[in-house]
Amino acid sequence: MEFFIDTGDLNEIKTAYSWGFVDGVTTNPSLVAKTGKNQKELIKEISQIVDGPISAEVIALDAKGMIAEGEDLATIHKNVVIKLPMTKDGMIACKHFSGKGIKTNVTLVFSANQALLAAKNGATYVSPFVGRLDDVGQTGMDLIGEIRQIFNNYGFETKILAASLRHSQHIKECAMVGADTATIPFKVIEGLFNHPLTKSGLDQFMADHAKSQK
Repeated sequence: MEFFIDTGDLNEIKTAYSWGFVDGVTTNPSLVAKTGKNQKELIKEISQIVDGPISAEVIALDAKGMIAEGEDLATIHKNVVIKLPMTKDGMIACKHFSGKGIKTNVTLVFSANQALLAAKNGATYVSPFVGRLDDVGQTGMDLIGEIRQIFNNYGFETKILAASLRHSQHIKECAMVGADTATIPFKVIEGLFNHPLTKSGLDQFMADHAKSQK
């Protein structure tokens, strides 16, 4: 299972990547805006930190504009993955990039049918948004399971990139249901280390060690 960090913050990326298990980075226009940087500049800086997939999202809403933006973004680094919206124009652009061997990440996926369309057009990744479905009263993790079954049924190579993950339980459930990748905010990744028994056990070991030195 791949772990991506979902952020544009270079300090968060450096810290998380130093832990050894982070495989890539996802960004979006909102995350880029928080940095105050130009997207191309930011993606280039990220590529100097992380040797893995880096999702860079197009802003255009029409296929022609998406293709032009995506081809420009793809020149930044070999690891750039073009992030496209799940729309008709997004699918046209996805098919174009698949034909040219440029990796894609189809985002804002909220149904298994949408994921199926992206897979048929050769998307590298498809990003179902778990937390946002939970927010409207659906069970987001059920969607991951549905997509997993469909992809397994037909041997699609498209990877399921679970997104909008809010807490540690989401990560565990993604791993159990078979998501290929999870893109995770820094605070949630950090929380994966924590368990009260680990802390209390370490505190006890250190206290016993201190006693033995007297």
